[in-house]
Amino acid sequence: MPESGKARREKPTGTAAANLSPGKALLKVLSSHHLVCLGAVMLAALTLFSLVGPFFSPFDRDAVAVEKIQEPPGDGHILGTDELGRDIFVRLAHGGRVSLSVGIIAMLIQLVIGVTLGSAAGFYGGICDSLIMRITDVIMCFPFFVIALSVAALTGPSFRNVILIIGLLRWPSMARVVRSGTLALKNSEFIEAARALGLTQPEIIFRHILPNSIGPIIVSGTLNVAYAVLLEASLSFLGLGIAPPQPSWGTMLSAAQSMSILQKCWWIWMPPGTMVLLVVLSINFIGEGLSEIFSPLGRKAS
Repeated sequence: MPESGKARREKPTGTAAANLSPGKALLKVLSSHHLVCLGAVMLAALTLFSLVGPFFSPFDRDAVAVEKIQEPPGDGHILGTDELGRDIFVRLAHGGRVSLSVGIIAMLIQLVIGVTLGSAAGFYGGICDSLIMRITDVIMCFPFFVIALSVAALTGPSFRNVILIIGLLRWPSMARVVRSGTLALKNSEFIEAARALGLTQPEIIFRHILPNSIGPIIVSGTLNVAYAVLLEASLSFLGLGIAPPQPSWGTMLSAAQSMSILQKCWWIWMPPGTMVLLVVLSINFIGEGLSEIFSPLGRKAS
């Protein structure tokens, strides 16, 4: 009898982790994964710098000072000045807002198109699946950067155009991920039960299939943010991304096309290059960590 009483008293403690809500359980798993924590801290720090950085400098974003062209860090300019005498610290922070916004908004466009078309292709099959997948194959068979450069040259550099180019040309990878998850789940027993209960097909897709394949979608969307930041930097470096004088990390890097600046003015190109590197690394850390967490082996280990 005493042993059974002791067992009853210990039972709630042993099942405390199982009684956590799904959100708290996921947060506990995320906090125990070092890659995700490191990436999240780095990304939060970079985002915070982009938001509040300009408040720590008295200079305006586009203020030109001819007498202070290409000055090294010092004399009130934390990171020096660029080829027009503008403060690099302030422009770096404003550029972070633009680059991160491009990455996030472009990813959301990819998410909406990819999830909608991928789930429709996987669930309905037949002609719908064939048509959507052929369109996906056509878009993916062309080199993305060549098409992006051509479209950017025709539409001109602007914040909106860069987002639309990346979002409308990069959704096929998301559609393939969602289609694979939908195909794996659409014949499951709980889907058959949902059909028997009279749920409509859109309700089955959005209330049952997509929530149960959310892991790969989150991982793919996270990595797409990093890829979009890189693409924006590449297009802006070539003069086809963000239109000056609005700064982005890519437009700031475009100044490094001059060999004299590369050799003598490291403070002009190194800060934006470092920012792009850190953002891509942090997002990749988060994506790799999430892929391990959401994989079957990762869930089993946790």
